[in-house]
Amino acid sequence: MPETDNERSTPSEDAESSGGLLPALRKLFSGENGDRSLRAQLEDAIDEHEVENPEDTTIAGEDGDLTTVERQMLRNLLHFSEHDADDVAIPRGEIIAAKSDWSWDELVAAFSEHGHSRMPVYRDTLDEVIGMIHIKDVFPTLASGAAPPENWTSLMRQPLYVPQARGALDVLADMRSHKMHLAIVVDEFSGTDGMITIEDLVEEIVGEIEDEHDETPAQSITAIGEGMWDCDARTELDEVARQIDPQLAEVEEAVDTLGGLAFVLAEQVPEVGSMLDHSSGWRIEVLEGNDTHVTRLRLHAPHTAPDEELAANSV
Repeated sequence: MPETDNERSTPSEDAESSGGLLPALRKLFSGENGDRSLRAQLEDAIDEHEVENPEDTTIAGEDGDLTTVERQMLRNLLHFSEHDADDVAIPRGEIIAAKSDWSWDELVAAFSEHGHSRMPVYRDTLDEVIGMIHIKDVFPTLASGAAPPENWTSLMRQPLYVPQARGALDVLADMRSHKMHLAIVVDEFSGTDGMITIEDLVEEIVGEIEDEHDETPAQSITAIGEGMWDCDARTELDEVARQIDPQLAEVEEAVDTLGGLAFVLAEQVPEVGSMLDHSSGWRIEVLEGNDTHVTRLRLHAPHTAPDEELAANSV
């Protein structure tokens, strides 16, 4: 017997009966969940869907439901407002910056080497950021073959300056309203704590964005024997703790990378060849870097105490 119009199910009804995520989200906006926040209801709906559908790998356009990637992005967005500037900033020790007394050729070489479109400009130390230089303001001179300006700092633009505690969402709003895609994060003493680009903020929602200029080390941690490890300065402390020693990740300051740890221990950008002592007994040797950041480090294991050596030899 043919279906009548009243009996024929619609696509939306089919989706709802299949237990998809979208029907659950629609219920949230109907006011059926009392006084609980919309944020909590949305996250609960995602959690419930993933518990009930652990093998769900929906692809775009398959059934109109949210894909795995979309669900993760939605989670990130729900928690985005919980982050502040300090959470999302590039640590001070990893900032690529231009010194105001550089020659024009040195400035161009820095853009060429690092592949960035913008760089902060500082006077003597990174605590004295006086502006930001954009490759768009440098390129016309290079393309035309014209003589460079006598003082290239005349091309600088003014970056944003934001306190560590400013919310990430507010920083994004600041960047949009000022049409500025770079912000310097300052600490309570007005010193430079880090730097935020609009890409850093977007990555908090959509995940890591890599382009042809991003260099991913083939191996960020390499054991070279005799208790020594060669490491990329961008290596996360969590990874160092997992592969080498958890004590190396025990630091009170808000740093996430081995390079940031080296900066904290030296209380400045450490010089190449310097040796830094960690409270655990580990020593960090600076292998490569420049006056704005370090790039390669070597970890030296703590020396064995004489009584420990004697005990070991007697076994």
